[in-house]
Amino acid sequence: MSNPFVILGIAGSLRKESYNRALLRAAQELAPDGTRIDIFELNGIPPFNQDEENQPPTKVAELKQRVRSADAILLVTPEYNYSVPGVLKNAIDWASRPYGDSAWNGKTVAIMGATVGTLGTARAQYHLRQMFVFLNMYPVNQPEVMLSNAHTHFGEDGKLTDETAKKLIRQLLEELVNWTRRLQGQTTQ
Repeated sequence: MSNPFVILGIAGSLRKESYNRALLRAAQELAPDGTRIDIFELNGIPPFNQDEENQPPTKVAELKQRVRSADAILLVTPEYNYSVPGVLKNAIDWASRPYGDSAWNGKTVAIMGATVGTLGTARAQYHLRQMFVFLNMYPVNQPEVMLSNAHTHFGEDGKLTDETAKKLIRQLLEELVNWTRRLQGQTTQ
């Protein structure tokens, strides 16, 4: 395959030692052959301001360009207060504006997340799925990757050690590639 299938990965946490950032790095290593996961860091995205949507800050313009040029999107979210972290919601809002110029429109997307809690980001992921309806995004439904008790699934070096989680991530990424190709009218494996 001369041109790799490009997935844009975005972690919804700014913390350097975030389990979600580590999960995204694990996904890079587990990507199917012919697939590359590029990471976009949300550091530096300012709070959404509708007064600036027609001339967005440079970091926002870069986000929109990267979303548009990717074949698919992978969102990796923690769960804050039963929902999506503000930094991720803010980025989603910026890239969807101005109205009628959403970079998310028609994109395929997969979600996964990790938390030290017991529900594995379920509520945050379901809130993202609600947003996808308005954003006109096409999510992968299964497998769901919701890593609870995250601190027990990573080594001291920050690498994912859970083989079941690795298997689910591989399946999720394969399904994202296949789903995207199916929607684009391309054949799958």
